[in-house]
Amino acid sequence: MEKKIKCKKCGEIITISVNPGETITMTCPSCHAVGKITFEKTKSSTSEEIIVKINNISKKYKDILALDNVSFDIKKGEIFGYIGPNGAGKTTTIKILVGLLNKTSGHVFINNYEMPEQKLQAHKFIGYLPQKVAFQQWRTLNHALTTFGKLSGMENNCIQPRINELLEIMELTKFKNKKINQLSGGTIQKVGIIQAILHNPSLIILDEPLDGLDPESRYKVKQIFKDLSKKGTTVFFSSHILSDVEDVATKICILDWGRVVKIGTLDELKTEFVKEKQIEIILSKKSDKFKEIFKISGVQNILEKSYEKYLIDIDKKVSYDEVIHNIIKTLLKNECRIRSINPITPSLDEVYQYYLRKGGKKQ
Repeated sequence: MEKKIKCKKCGEIITISVNPGETITMTCPSCHAVGKITFEKTKSSTSEEIIVKINNISKKYKDILALDNVSFDIKKGEIFGYIGPNGAGKTTTIKILVGLLNKTSGHVFINNYEMPEQKLQAHKFIGYLPQKVAFQQWRTLNHALTTFGKLSGMENNCIQPRINELLEIMELTKFKNKKINQLSGGTIQKVGIIQAILHNPSLIILDEPLDGLDPESRYKVKQIFKDLSKKGTTVFFSSHILSDVEDVATKICILDWGRVVKIGTLDELKTEFVKEKQIEIILSKKSDKFKEIFKISGVQNILEKSYEKYLIDIDKKVSYDEVIHNIIKTLLKNECRIRSINPITPSLDEVYQYYLRKGGKKQ
């Protein structure tokens, strides 16, 4: 593989061929300075690669146990939604992940590097947005992002094109030369998201990234998350806006009182959730013959939600698919024109409340 390095003495940029993990002695062609350089071994990437591994981490503040044996893995390309009530331990987890807090016990690995012992290596892979983003008020937006690009190790010639690209995506180009103290709170939040992804990290950790954004901006940021995930970037984010988590998260972890209550995909979280079996039927034209479905075994109740829209309660003990099949046959037989028929599934908000109640309060 080819690597570009800068001579520490004269600043000359030199292109060399090197193997991962190799140590070489090189001579600068300009100033003839001699030095040794060791290149890190690169890790192979697969769709099943675990980027974040948390094993039984606990965090105690005097007599308060903020995290209690929390464990989970996050794979490459996953969008991991971290949810829970205020004080559940979400921000504490995030600060431990990025090395701002030390855990009391347990182990945390980022791309196989243990935190905080190997945080210098792990930080190369991380983009981070804190819960309350702050920039020096006297800087312009472009100046602030340029500084973050340099601090993240980006090459100088790559910083400005990348800033311009992200400003255009976030529709902030017109604010490029505005000072931070002239920007609205929502705009500053979007600038914070840009700085987190500016250097193309393989893991993005964001604490309440959608907080304070208008619906259009939230939609745009969620699309960015999806696009990053498709390219193999792992996204870890906390949020109180459960509908946003439901829209983008490929895995969800519910935290309460410092403990993991439930973790899995949205479909996996729904499997244990007990709710009445319901379907919604919309007709293209109202018909009195619709009531014929009352005769079908398993149909318990019919609620007319509007002129042509009905909600059907189905007995939990019978075959859901069989009852739906019989409903469709009956409606067609009685010349009722069906516009749509859809099973009613619980929202993430309903699932979330269910697991919090089931998990109970801390003793």
